Amino acid sequence: MHRYFPHTEAEIAGMLAACGLSELRELYGDVPQELFLAEPYRLPAQMSDDEVRQAFDALGEQNAPVKVCFAGGGFYDHYVPAAAKSLIGRSEFLTAYTPYQPEISQGTLQYIFEYQTMMSRLTGLEISNASMYDGSTATAEAMMMAVAAGRKRRRVLVSVTLEPAVRRVVDTYARYHGVEVETIKEAGGVTDLAHLDELLEAHADIAGVILPQPNRYGIIEDLAGVADKVHARKALLIMNCIAADLATLRTPGEWGADIACGDAQSLGIPLSYGGPYLGYLCATKSLMRKMPGRIVGATTDAEGRRSFVLTLQAREQHIRRDKATSNICSNQGLMTLYVSIYMSLLGSAGLREVAWRGHQTALYLLQEMTAAGRCRLVYPDKPFLNEFLLEVDADVDLDLFIRRCIEDEAILPGIKIGDRRLLMACTEMQTKEDVDRLVNVFRNL
Repeated sequence: MHRYFPHTEAEIAGMLAACGLSELRELYGDVPQELFLAEPYRLPAQMSDDEVRQAFDALGEQNAPVKVCFAGGGFYDHYVPAAAKSLIGRSEFLTAYTPYQPEISQGTLQYIFEYQTMMSRLTGLEISNASMYDGSTATAEAMMMAVAAGRKRRRVLVSVTLEPAVRRVVDTYARYHGVEVETIKEAGGVTDLAHLDELLEAHADIAGVILPQPNRYGIIEDLAGVADKVHARKALLIMNCIAADLATLRTPGEWGADIACGDAQSLGIPLSYGGPYLGYLCATKSLMRKMPGRIVGATTDAEGRRSFVLTLQAREQHIRRDKATSNICSNQGLMTLYVSIYMSLLGSAGLREVAWRGHQTALYLLQEMTAAGRCRLVYPDKPFLNEFLLEVDADVDLDLFIRRCIEDEAILPGIKIGDRRLLMACTEMQTKEDVDRLVNVFRNL
């Protein structure tokens, strides 16, 4: 065993046994076998730090570069202003941690307060915490909030149109907290509201209902009247939303939702192989005590000066220890600041402009792809903002199309869903020329 590894073989075996596993590789059972290294890296026994770096840089250069991204699925390629990158790199910000001594952390508390304010306005709800690790865990925590508010109710309904990756995290939380999750069917690419009515009628122990906006296909769902039906059963309505889209779409508060959650990566955080990102969680004021994380408030000190305090931190690990539900320290610092800077620089008008440009590019992409033939919009009667689902003809090799886009044009054309469906998304980052190059590859298959 390497001298720097902290655990003995016996300790590792004991931990694996507690998980019902026999070897470490089983922890990666969901990873396709072809992604594992077939053999160890061929590194000489002795290399300097610089030589090792050069060796791995050379390996990295073998990867096909992707310069244009039409993939979405919850994470989007948005422009990050240079000022945001510069500010976030300042040492006093880059090393910031969650404030355990708030009286000497006024700067950190202030930008957390500003973040909360902007997220509350964006979602149309009264309170926001700061913050969650990502959209999936934020959604799972929203479920747990509903269960806590519902006292003995431990059933949650989740639309099948929620992003599958988010659903898997929700299911994991539910499994280990004794929560029963039922699926609401879809009809025509959106939540089947008739089936929702049936489930609400059939069960008296429903704590919450989780619905997406937009959904996994990019469709903007019509949720008129849903909140009234859910509230009539004394349950909570939870909406999982793409944060940037709320600058244009009707807010969760306007739909009558009790909790809004999701990923805030679309608010200026660059794509980065899965993170670090930021999950937002907003709610009505009555649910404040059920919310994980921290809430910062503004007050005045003994001399009448404006100051900031930790208004709520009862579920934090340094207060509750093993009973805590929150352990999200770094996201309450750096990532919260990232989103705060981005929203401050763009403002409400800038956020709407970003959404409008993405929508216009998506309309042009859809027009050109369908005009090329051999593909069609799967749900032509449903509205979308910047993401849509295409179905290609049986004679189209979708894998070949994706490979040629990446290898020949350095374009990631979307996310393959099944054998013949491609989910495509646009933001302000793609140009007309990018669309034309992608469509040209499709025409020449």
